[in-house]
Amino acid sequence: MRIWIFSVLFVSLIGCKKESSDSTINQKDTTSIAEKSKPDSLAIKSAQPEIFAFVTELCDSKGYFDAAKYSLEELEGTYKLWFQMGGVQLDTPSVFDFDDLQKVRQNKNQILNQLDKDFAVKKKIIENLKVVNVPYWQDIKKLQAKSLYQEYEKKKLQIAAYSDPSILINNKFTGNCRNFAKALNSNDDEMIAEWRKLREEMSEKNGDPQRIINQFENHLKSSNWKDYAIIDLITFGWGNCANSDIENPQHDEKMNKEFDNLFIKIDSECDEP
Repeated sequence: MRIWIFSVLFVSLIGCKKESSDSTINQKDTTSIAEKSKPDSLAIKSAQPEIFAFVTELCDSKGYFDAAKYSLEELEGTYKLWFQMGGVQLDTPSVFDFDDLQKVRQNKNQILNQLDKDFAVKKKIIENLKVVNVPYWQDIKKLQAKSLYQEYEKKKLQIAAYSDPSILINNKFTGNCRNFAKALNSNDDEMIAEWRKLREEMSEKNGDPQRIINQFENHLKSSNWKDYAIIDLITFGWGNCANSDIENPQHDEKMNKEFDNLFIKIDSECDEP
């Protein structure tokens, strides 16, 4: 009888120890699982979007972006490409009247040398510009560089042509502008005819059309009429025509949308237009 009671107590003791051991193991496993599921504060911090602040004509904006996709430097470069590099890039003197023409002729070499330097600086700026590495913006960067070179070529020709219109006869800009190049290098009657036609077209687009025609008639009577013809046929004729052959990136709704798509969200404070 004593032996039976002792056996029962021994088995019960073993069962208690096992249950205690299992409880300890389960508690450890629960703690381990809890520790593993505890969020990594560093991972949370790195996942937070960063901010790029930028300004447009009417708005101050903050764009929240994923730093794992783009760097701040890339967004700054893309912003410059999108907002600050549109339109005319190279500065040369305008020629609208007789005095302008004389100054350009007298200072032609200095103007062309300055144009070379300006082009080299702007070209380097575009080449060193870091933009986001997506096909759309990489293509816009290439097109901006191409546009700069085309503008440089066109302005070199135009400045030189005020002294020697014959250089406009054979160049890649002459195709759609051949009538102006031909008139500048023809006899007086043909030059005057094309000049008159140009002035009539200009008058149709002007708020004071008669003033445009009167200027033409007065200049035609001048002893310097040929210089006045050269001014109009190069500046308003060939020059404006050749501008259409320069391949500028289009700052349109697509470009605006592509820029906005770089951000998770954008907060803007805008003035009334």
